[in-house]
Amino acid sequence: MDAPIDAPADVPADDQEETRNQVKQQIQIETNEEANAEAADVALAAVDELAELSGNVEELQQEVKDLQEQVLRRAAEFQNYRRRTESELTRTVQYGREEVVLALLDVFDDLRRSLGAAGQAAQVEQTGPAFNALNEGVQLVFQKFTDALASFGVEPIQSIGQPFDEELHDAVMQQPAPDSETASGTVLAEIQPGYRMGERVLRHAQVVVAQ
Repeated sequence: MDAPIDAPADVPADDQEETRNQVKQQIQIETNEEANAEAADVALAAVDELAELSGNVEELQQEVKDLQEQVLRRAAEFQNYRRRTESELTRTVQYGREEVVLALLDVFDDLRRSLGAAGQAAQVEQTGPAFNALNEGVQLVFQKFTDALASFGVEPIQSIGQPFDEELHDAVMQQPAPDSETASGTVLAEIQPGYRMGERVLRHAQVVVAQ
């Protein structure tokens, strides 16, 4: 309740009441202006705070975007590294396999030549049961050896009767063609067989070529 406002004693009662009302209205106006000013300050402060928070959100969004780009770059780099590593490992394994097979080819050729010599001896000489049993055993070993090489993708290079190919053959000598139907450059004989593993030549075939 508003406190009574004293007026001079010589002022009439009606004038005193009017003056009291005017003063009260002025006080209310000033109070409302102060409240409005305070509300405006609060609103401006809230706007400033929201603007600051909005700036922080944009900064955080940019940081998240940068981090995402870094993660994607790292993932791509890792994928490239893994592919290179797998490729190098595959090449290393393939190279080691080729080296082992290449070392065994000489043994394979010796075994093949031994069987050839045994077959020729059997044609000109009488052989006994022991020789035949031994020959059959060696034939079996040779067949297993052949199957093992085939399991690694090793196959002999076709040479005799084929046109000379420097990618596959190594010409160690030349001879006149045996007849007019044999074209120059035709492989006439094979001194040492060649082998390939897939598309890679392990050893060139040493051949005799028609002049």
